[in-house]
Amino acid sequence: MKLDEYLKSEIETLKQNGLYWKLRKLEGPSRPRCKVDGKDVIMMCSNNYLGLSEHRALKKAAIDAIKSHGAGSGSVRAIAGTMDLHLELEETIAQFKHTEAAVYFQTGFAANQGSIPQLGVEGDLLISDELNHGSIIDGVRLSKAERAIYKHKDMSELEKILKEASSKGYKKIWVITDGVFSMDGDIAPLDEIEKLAHAYGAFVYVDDAHGDGVLGDHGRGIVSHFKLEGKIEVEMGTFSKAFGVVGGYVSGSKPLCEFLQNKARSFLLSGSAPPATIAACIAAIKLLEKDDHLVRKLWRNTRYWKGSLKKLGFDIGESQTPITPVMLGESKLAQEFSRQLFEEGVFALPIVYPMVAKDKARIRTMITAAHTKDDMNDALAAFEKVGKRLKAI
Repeated sequence: MKLDEYLKSEIETLKQNGLYWKLRKLEGPSRPRCKVDGKDVIMMCSNNYLGLSEHRALKKAAIDAIKSHGAGSGSVRAIAGTMDLHLELEETIAQFKHTEAAVYFQTGFAANQGSIPQLGVEGDLLISDELNHGSIIDGVRLSKAERAIYKHKDMSELEKILKEASSKGYKKIWVITDGVFSMDGDIAPLDEIEKLAHAYGAFVYVDDAHGDGVLGDHGRGIVSHFKLEGKIEVEMGTFSKAFGVVGGYVSGSKPLCEFLQNKARSFLLSGSAPPATIAACIAAIKLLEKDDHLVRKLWRNTRYWKGSLKKLGFDIGESQTPITPVMLGESKLAQEFSRQLFEEGVFALPIVYPMVAKDKARIRTMITAAHTKDDMNDALAAFEKVGKRLKAI
């Protein structure tokens, strides 16, 4: 069999099983009202929580950085690709997160994939929540450490695993969790995780990708939200969501960051991020440090959106954040619901098996600070119309 024949058969299998992702074309910036595949729609599936991807301060910082530092860095960070801007960003992250230091990676995925296999090595144990993000799962799989998985947010099972592990002579034990879980929008009980982990001599690694800019004082994240600053060994986050740019980071102690700069392969062997990206990331953090009005508006919009969906009769699951699933159950129903929403001018994607359980298909909506009341009301009208048409409400 020729390679293309094999690949085509695999693609066809994906389509038959409802697992095929068709890329949609966003024509222009990520805004609440935008054009997707030639159609004017209300954007309800962007991670751009604070609307910063179009903020004038970020765009100006990016343009100024191109003028002063060029289009690219010319190397990997470890050789000649560490510019003054990269160091300034890492200092800015550390100040914002109230940690000693930080390391910037090209993406959040790269931060997890590079850090976890180096922090958890042979002779260690990695304990992971069953619903952790794929980048955590891949990072754990790349590690030579042993691994254990606990049921989602089940602190009794976590304690059982920790108790059994404490007598087995592991060099290090890590508890790894998402801060905000991306499919359901629920929050990890980080306060309980911290107490349990440290009671049994384990360390804590939290992926705060969906908590940055959303939770805590001025959007500092889940560690701030639970008032655990100084108690969590590793905070990982991303700039591709609330901060409106791209990139990942790890923040914590100076020895942690120095270690990762020397060991994390995704840091050592990838070209460093271009000046425009780094400058925009710095500008995003400075905006939040100075003023939290966008965070407050995000939560006002979130409360309105969730309350309105409930009034219409939709089940929004266990969400505690702007990630708001509209639970529909069957995958085919979720796919048809999304298709009809698009026809009505709302862009919101279905999340179906195997990303979620077979009976947990949903439309995942993402509210932002940039949405106006008119945006939300128009989207709600479409949800009501389609929901009634498909007998979902």
